[in-house]
Amino acid sequence: MSERIVVDPITRIEGHLRVEVDVDENGVIKDAFSSGTSVRGLELIVKDRDPRDVWAYVQRICGVCTTTHALASIRAVEDALQIKIPRNAHLIRDIMNETQFVHDHVVHFYHLHALDWVDVVSATNADPAETSRIAQSISSWPKSSPGYFTDVQNKVKKLVSSGQLGIFANGYWGHKAYKLPPEVNLLAVAHYLEALDWQKEIVKIQTIFCGKNPHPHYVVGGMATPLDIDSDNGIHAERLMHVSRLIDEAQQFVNQVYIPDLLAIGSFYKDWTYGGGINNYLCYGDFSTGDIYDTKLYRMPSGIVLNGNLKEVLDVDLNDPKHVQEFIDHSWYTYDGKRAGKGKHPFDGETTLDYTGPKAPFKTLDTEKEYSWLKAPRWKGHPMETGPLARMMVGYASGKEEIVTIVDDTLKKLELPVSALQSALGRTVARGLETKLISGWLRDDMDKLLKNIKGGNQVTFDRSKWEPSTWPERTKGVGWIEAPRGALGHWIDIKNGKTENYQAVVPSTWNASPRDAKNKIGAYEAALIGTQMLDKHQPLEIMRIIHSFDPCLACAVHLTDLETNNTTEIRLG
Repeated sequence: MSERIVVDPITRIEGHLRVEVDVDENGVIKDAFSSGTSVRGLELIVKDRDPRDVWAYVQRICGVCTTTHALASIRAVEDALQIKIPRNAHLIRDIMNETQFVHDHVVHFYHLHALDWVDVVSATNADPAETSRIAQSISSWPKSSPGYFTDVQNKVKKLVSSGQLGIFANGYWGHKAYKLPPEVNLLAVAHYLEALDWQKEIVKIQTIFCGKNPHPHYVVGGMATPLDIDSDNGIHAERLMHVSRLIDEAQQFVNQVYIPDLLAIGSFYKDWTYGGGINNYLCYGDFSTGDIYDTKLYRMPSGIVLNGNLKEVLDVDLNDPKHVQEFIDHSWYTYDGKRAGKGKHPFDGETTLDYTGPKAPFKTLDTEKEYSWLKAPRWKGHPMETGPLARMMVGYASGKEEIVTIVDDTLKKLELPVSALQSALGRTVARGLETKLISGWLRDDMDKLLKNIKGGNQVTFDRSKWEPSTWPERTKGVGWIEAPRGALGHWIDIKNGKTENYQAVVPSTWNASPRDAKNKIGAYEAALIGTQMLDKHQPLEIMRIIHSFDPCLACAVHLTDLETNNTTEIRLG
């Protein structure tokens, strides 16, 4: 006899996600259902708009993933119009995305996911001197004295004794699934607080190059970034050096705080191999080392790994209707006026809402029917996982030397096989390794940009195809990008200079998808099945697995009022 457990909302994510699981009498999850609970609509908003402006609208899909949606949109328009951007523009765009990755991954580890592994209240029982010894044994980070950790511990004690835990409220403190000793918990809490200060610095890179953060400015045809080392108003030498310093500081924080913490915490959870899921991995590829239109030069190679088979990498073609389709059999949409078992490629996709779910209040969803505002994307009919683990798996299987080296070296330190990556812990480790790699690429791309500027090349924009009079009457394009949470694609159909159709298939749509026409489950649902829960009333294991994907449901579903075309405003009292 199974029991249905509902977690709604899943907290410490971006957006609104509901998870329902069926648990047997032994506490093992036998089935799982992932539901996006707000409705998608931005594709309707951009219809009939100027394609050159669409990026500014779809950038508002999310307050976190702003840069990646803007760049995917601009790449789609440039693909449709066959625009080739200057080298400097490509470097600046990559620097923006690399900055997004490093910021996003560090924030996710400490502020969204760490508390699934770290018991904050336990830190009050730590010996600060022992925490200091551990910190100094794993890193040269300067903030590691006994006095420093004593001060942090006193702050936590004050919160706990007051009964008002603030940002640490409502945790499952004392749960049996926590394995860290108090001293490591104290170390993690200290760095949690430090990361709050650090994260507001690195985003200044986007502010300098693109005017602001969030929602930095972009332009079809390159970048509107005025490079001029001798100008008082442009991006001059002093600002470039400021960016360079911020990159150095980011590398230091990643290498001396994030990675040591990740390995220290991971070493206590080596037996926690739950949450692998479907073991199908998707990567579109990104971050070229040379010609930006040569996919063979991608640092992150594109490809598909099926069933965890690292001996073969299959191709992915975003223009091929057989490669990418979205199904709606368990989603609140219709295609051509009906809900059929046939998927649609994004070029032919539609966003027609048809809510058939229960009216509030209700206890559970009818998961035999439609139960999510997410569609179900599939590659050749296969559900896929995308994100840091997928990129590491595809890169490893492709033989990318720096990926193979960092994966092998890390697994050797943890005394784990490659197969251990196919878990919630592995997903978390992969994100950290990716951050280490990308912080290095960030440094490399900034050095290349500085070299170009010093050599007299300050061009960032090509306006040769800017005017609609130069465009074909009808054209289509796809823009892809690797976002922090995975493979992101935007598809645009341009007719008579206006947006005729627009579809975005985002990482969390792949990962959090409901069942499809053949009842195949998505990555979230598959990852939960088989997990042993120690306490059905404190679903820490569910949170740990779901958070390992870094969900962004704001990207996967968007809230709008289709009658008034106004977004819904929610006021908290």
